[in-house]
Amino acid sequence: MAEEKVLLVDKDNGIAAITLNRPDKLNAFNDELSFALQDALKDCEKDNAVKVIIITGAGRGFCSGQDLQVRLESRGTDGSDPKTSLGDSLKRRYNPIILKIRTMEKPIIASVNGVAAGAGASLAFACDFRIVSNNASFVQSFSKVGLVPDSGSTFLLPRLIGFTKAFELMLMAEKLSAQEALNLGLVNLVAEAGKLTEQTMDWAKKLAAGPTLAFALTKRAVNKAIFPDLEELLDYEANLQEIAGRSEDFSEGVKAFIEKRSPIYKGK
Repeated sequence: MAEEKVLLVDKDNGIAAITLNRPDKLNAFNDELSFALQDALKDCEKDNAVKVIIITGAGRGFCSGQDLQVRLESRGTDGSDPKTSLGDSLKRRYNPIILKIRTMEKPIIASVNGVAAGAGASLAFACDFRIVSNNASFVQSFSKVGLVPDSGSTFLLPRLIGFTKAFELMLMAEKLSAQEALNLGLVNLVAEAGKLTEQTMDWAKKLAAGPTLAFALTKRAVNKAIFPDLEELLDYEANLQEIAGRSEDFSEGVKAFIEKRSPIYKGK
């Protein structure tokens, strides 16, 4: 039997629905999925028939971020991995996705059907709209393994909800429910789980039938006003993550994850 694709793309009536398709891993990113999403976004940008893009996840999760199992398999028994460059990984795999979403002059909807954690949350934050199911949640899970929020989170989240709450979420790594996200203005609409696809498509159809040139120019103006230095910040995040990824705390965080215990950090 042929192996199932990690990414599905369906185009119909001006709408491209991109589905992250690793449901058994809560659609966590591995190399294959990262590069497949990059390619799909580039294709949608070039396709003049595509007016609106939806990004969602298969199964019960939107995207749980980096697939830690992939990271674990490459590390030593002490959690160390001197060969892995997290900064390089961000620059090659994640940052191009975030930049393409923000710079593509087509409306992009994140249809968040479950947990959006780590880089998965960043993916949702980068989109123009967030329509979420009532059982969706957002988690800045980076600090749980001694890392820095990346994939644009340090740039995007404070601009979406303000510094105070954003910084709290980044450091405390607490789960933000769909209703809490709505109250903060982080999402546009909370839908019942069974109606998420229908309500997302309603929004997509209205956007596809609208003045798409005006929409494109509006997004361009908003990017200039609010996100002009996103690319610079993504590079800076990657540099900071490189430092964090070589720390004792990160090794301890990964080792604790392996051993299913609470980590003991030393700030080194």
